[in-house]
Amino acid sequence: MQLRIYIILILVLFLVSCNKDSKLESDIAKIEAKFVVERFDKAELNATPNDLPKLKRAFPFFFSKHTPDSIWVNRLNDTLQNEILNEVNATFEDFKAIKEELRSMFQHIKYYDKVFSIPRVVTLTNYVQYRDKVIVNDSILLLSLDNYLGEHHKFYVNGNIPAYLAKNFKKEQIVVDVANGFAQKYAYQTNRKTLLDEMIYSGKLLYFKDIMIPFKTNAEKIGYTEEQIKWAKANESPIWSYFIEKELLYSTDNKLPNRFIADAPFSKFYMEFDNESPGRLGQYIGWQIVKAYADSTGENVMRILETEPEEIFRKSKFKPKK
Repeated sequence: MQLRIYIILILVLFLVSCNKDSKLESDIAKIEAKFVVERFDKAELNATPNDLPKLKRAFPFFFSKHTPDSIWVNRLNDTLQNEILNEVNATFEDFKAIKEELRSMFQHIKYYDKVFSIPRVVTLTNYVQYRDKVIVNDSILLLSLDNYLGEHHKFYVNGNIPAYLAKNFKKEQIVVDVANGFAQKYAYQTNRKTLLDEMIYSGKLLYFKDIMIPFKTNAEKIGYTEEQIKWAKANESPIWSYFIEKELLYSTDNKLPNRFIADAPFSKFYMEFDNESPGRLGQYIGWQIVKAYADSTGENVMRILETEPEEIFRKSKFKPKK
C-alpha cells in the first residue's frame, strides 16, 4: 500500500513538473525575436569586382581601410574560394530550419536576460578556419558555414582535419556552437586554476545550453555521438572515483585540462579502456555537478553562470549515477 502511494506521488510530481515546463516553453515561444540572416557568402558568390562598392556598403565590417581592393579582387577570382562558396551554397540553399533554431535560442535568452538584444546575424566562409567558425559579440554574430558541410566532406578529409573534430562539422551543430559562444559571454568565475575549476566552467556552458536550446539532445549539446553519451553516463561513477582517488580535483597540473577538458579523440586516464572513452569527460562531469547544483538550489541560470566553482561544488552535493 505504501509503495503504491509512493509511486502515485512520484507520478503526480512528474506530471506537475511536465506541465510547468510546458507552460514555460509556451511563454518563451511567445517572445518576439525578429531578425534577418544576411548571407554574405551568397553575395560574395554572385559578386564581381565591380560589385565591391555595393558589398562594402552592405557589410562594412569586412572591409578594413588598410586592406587594398586588390586583395578582395583576388579573393573573388580565387578558384578555391569559389569552390568553397559553391559547396556552401549547395548545402545551405535553404536556411529556414537553422534560422528557426536560432530564433528559439534567442527567445530563451531574452526570457532570462531582459536586456538582451538580438545581434546582426551574418553568414560567411573563412577557408575552414574551424577555431573561428562562430564569432559572437554584442552587436554581431558571424557564422562561417564552410565549417558545417558534414563530417565526411572532402574539405575536411583532404585537409587532414582529425575525425574527432570533423564529426561535429555538420549543420545540426550550428546553434549548439552559437549557444556556446553566448554562454562564454555570460559565464564568469574568479579562478580557473584547478581541474575542478575547469570542469565547472565547462559545466556552466553546457548547463546554459540545457536552458537555451532544450530542443537539442544531450549528445548534441556536448558534441558526442549517442554511443559516447551513453558511455559517459554508464561510467559516471568510476570516472568520479578516479578523480577522487588520484586527488585530481584540486590539482593545478597544467596537463590535466588536455587530458580531460580539451577536444581529444579520447580521455586520458592511462588505463586500458582509454580508447573506448570519449574525450572531454571532465566537461561531462562538470556538467553533472552544475545540474545537481541547479536542482538542489533552484538557482537562476544567469546567477549560476556567475557563481564561483567551489560554492557550486559544495552545494551541489554531487553523487555520480551508478
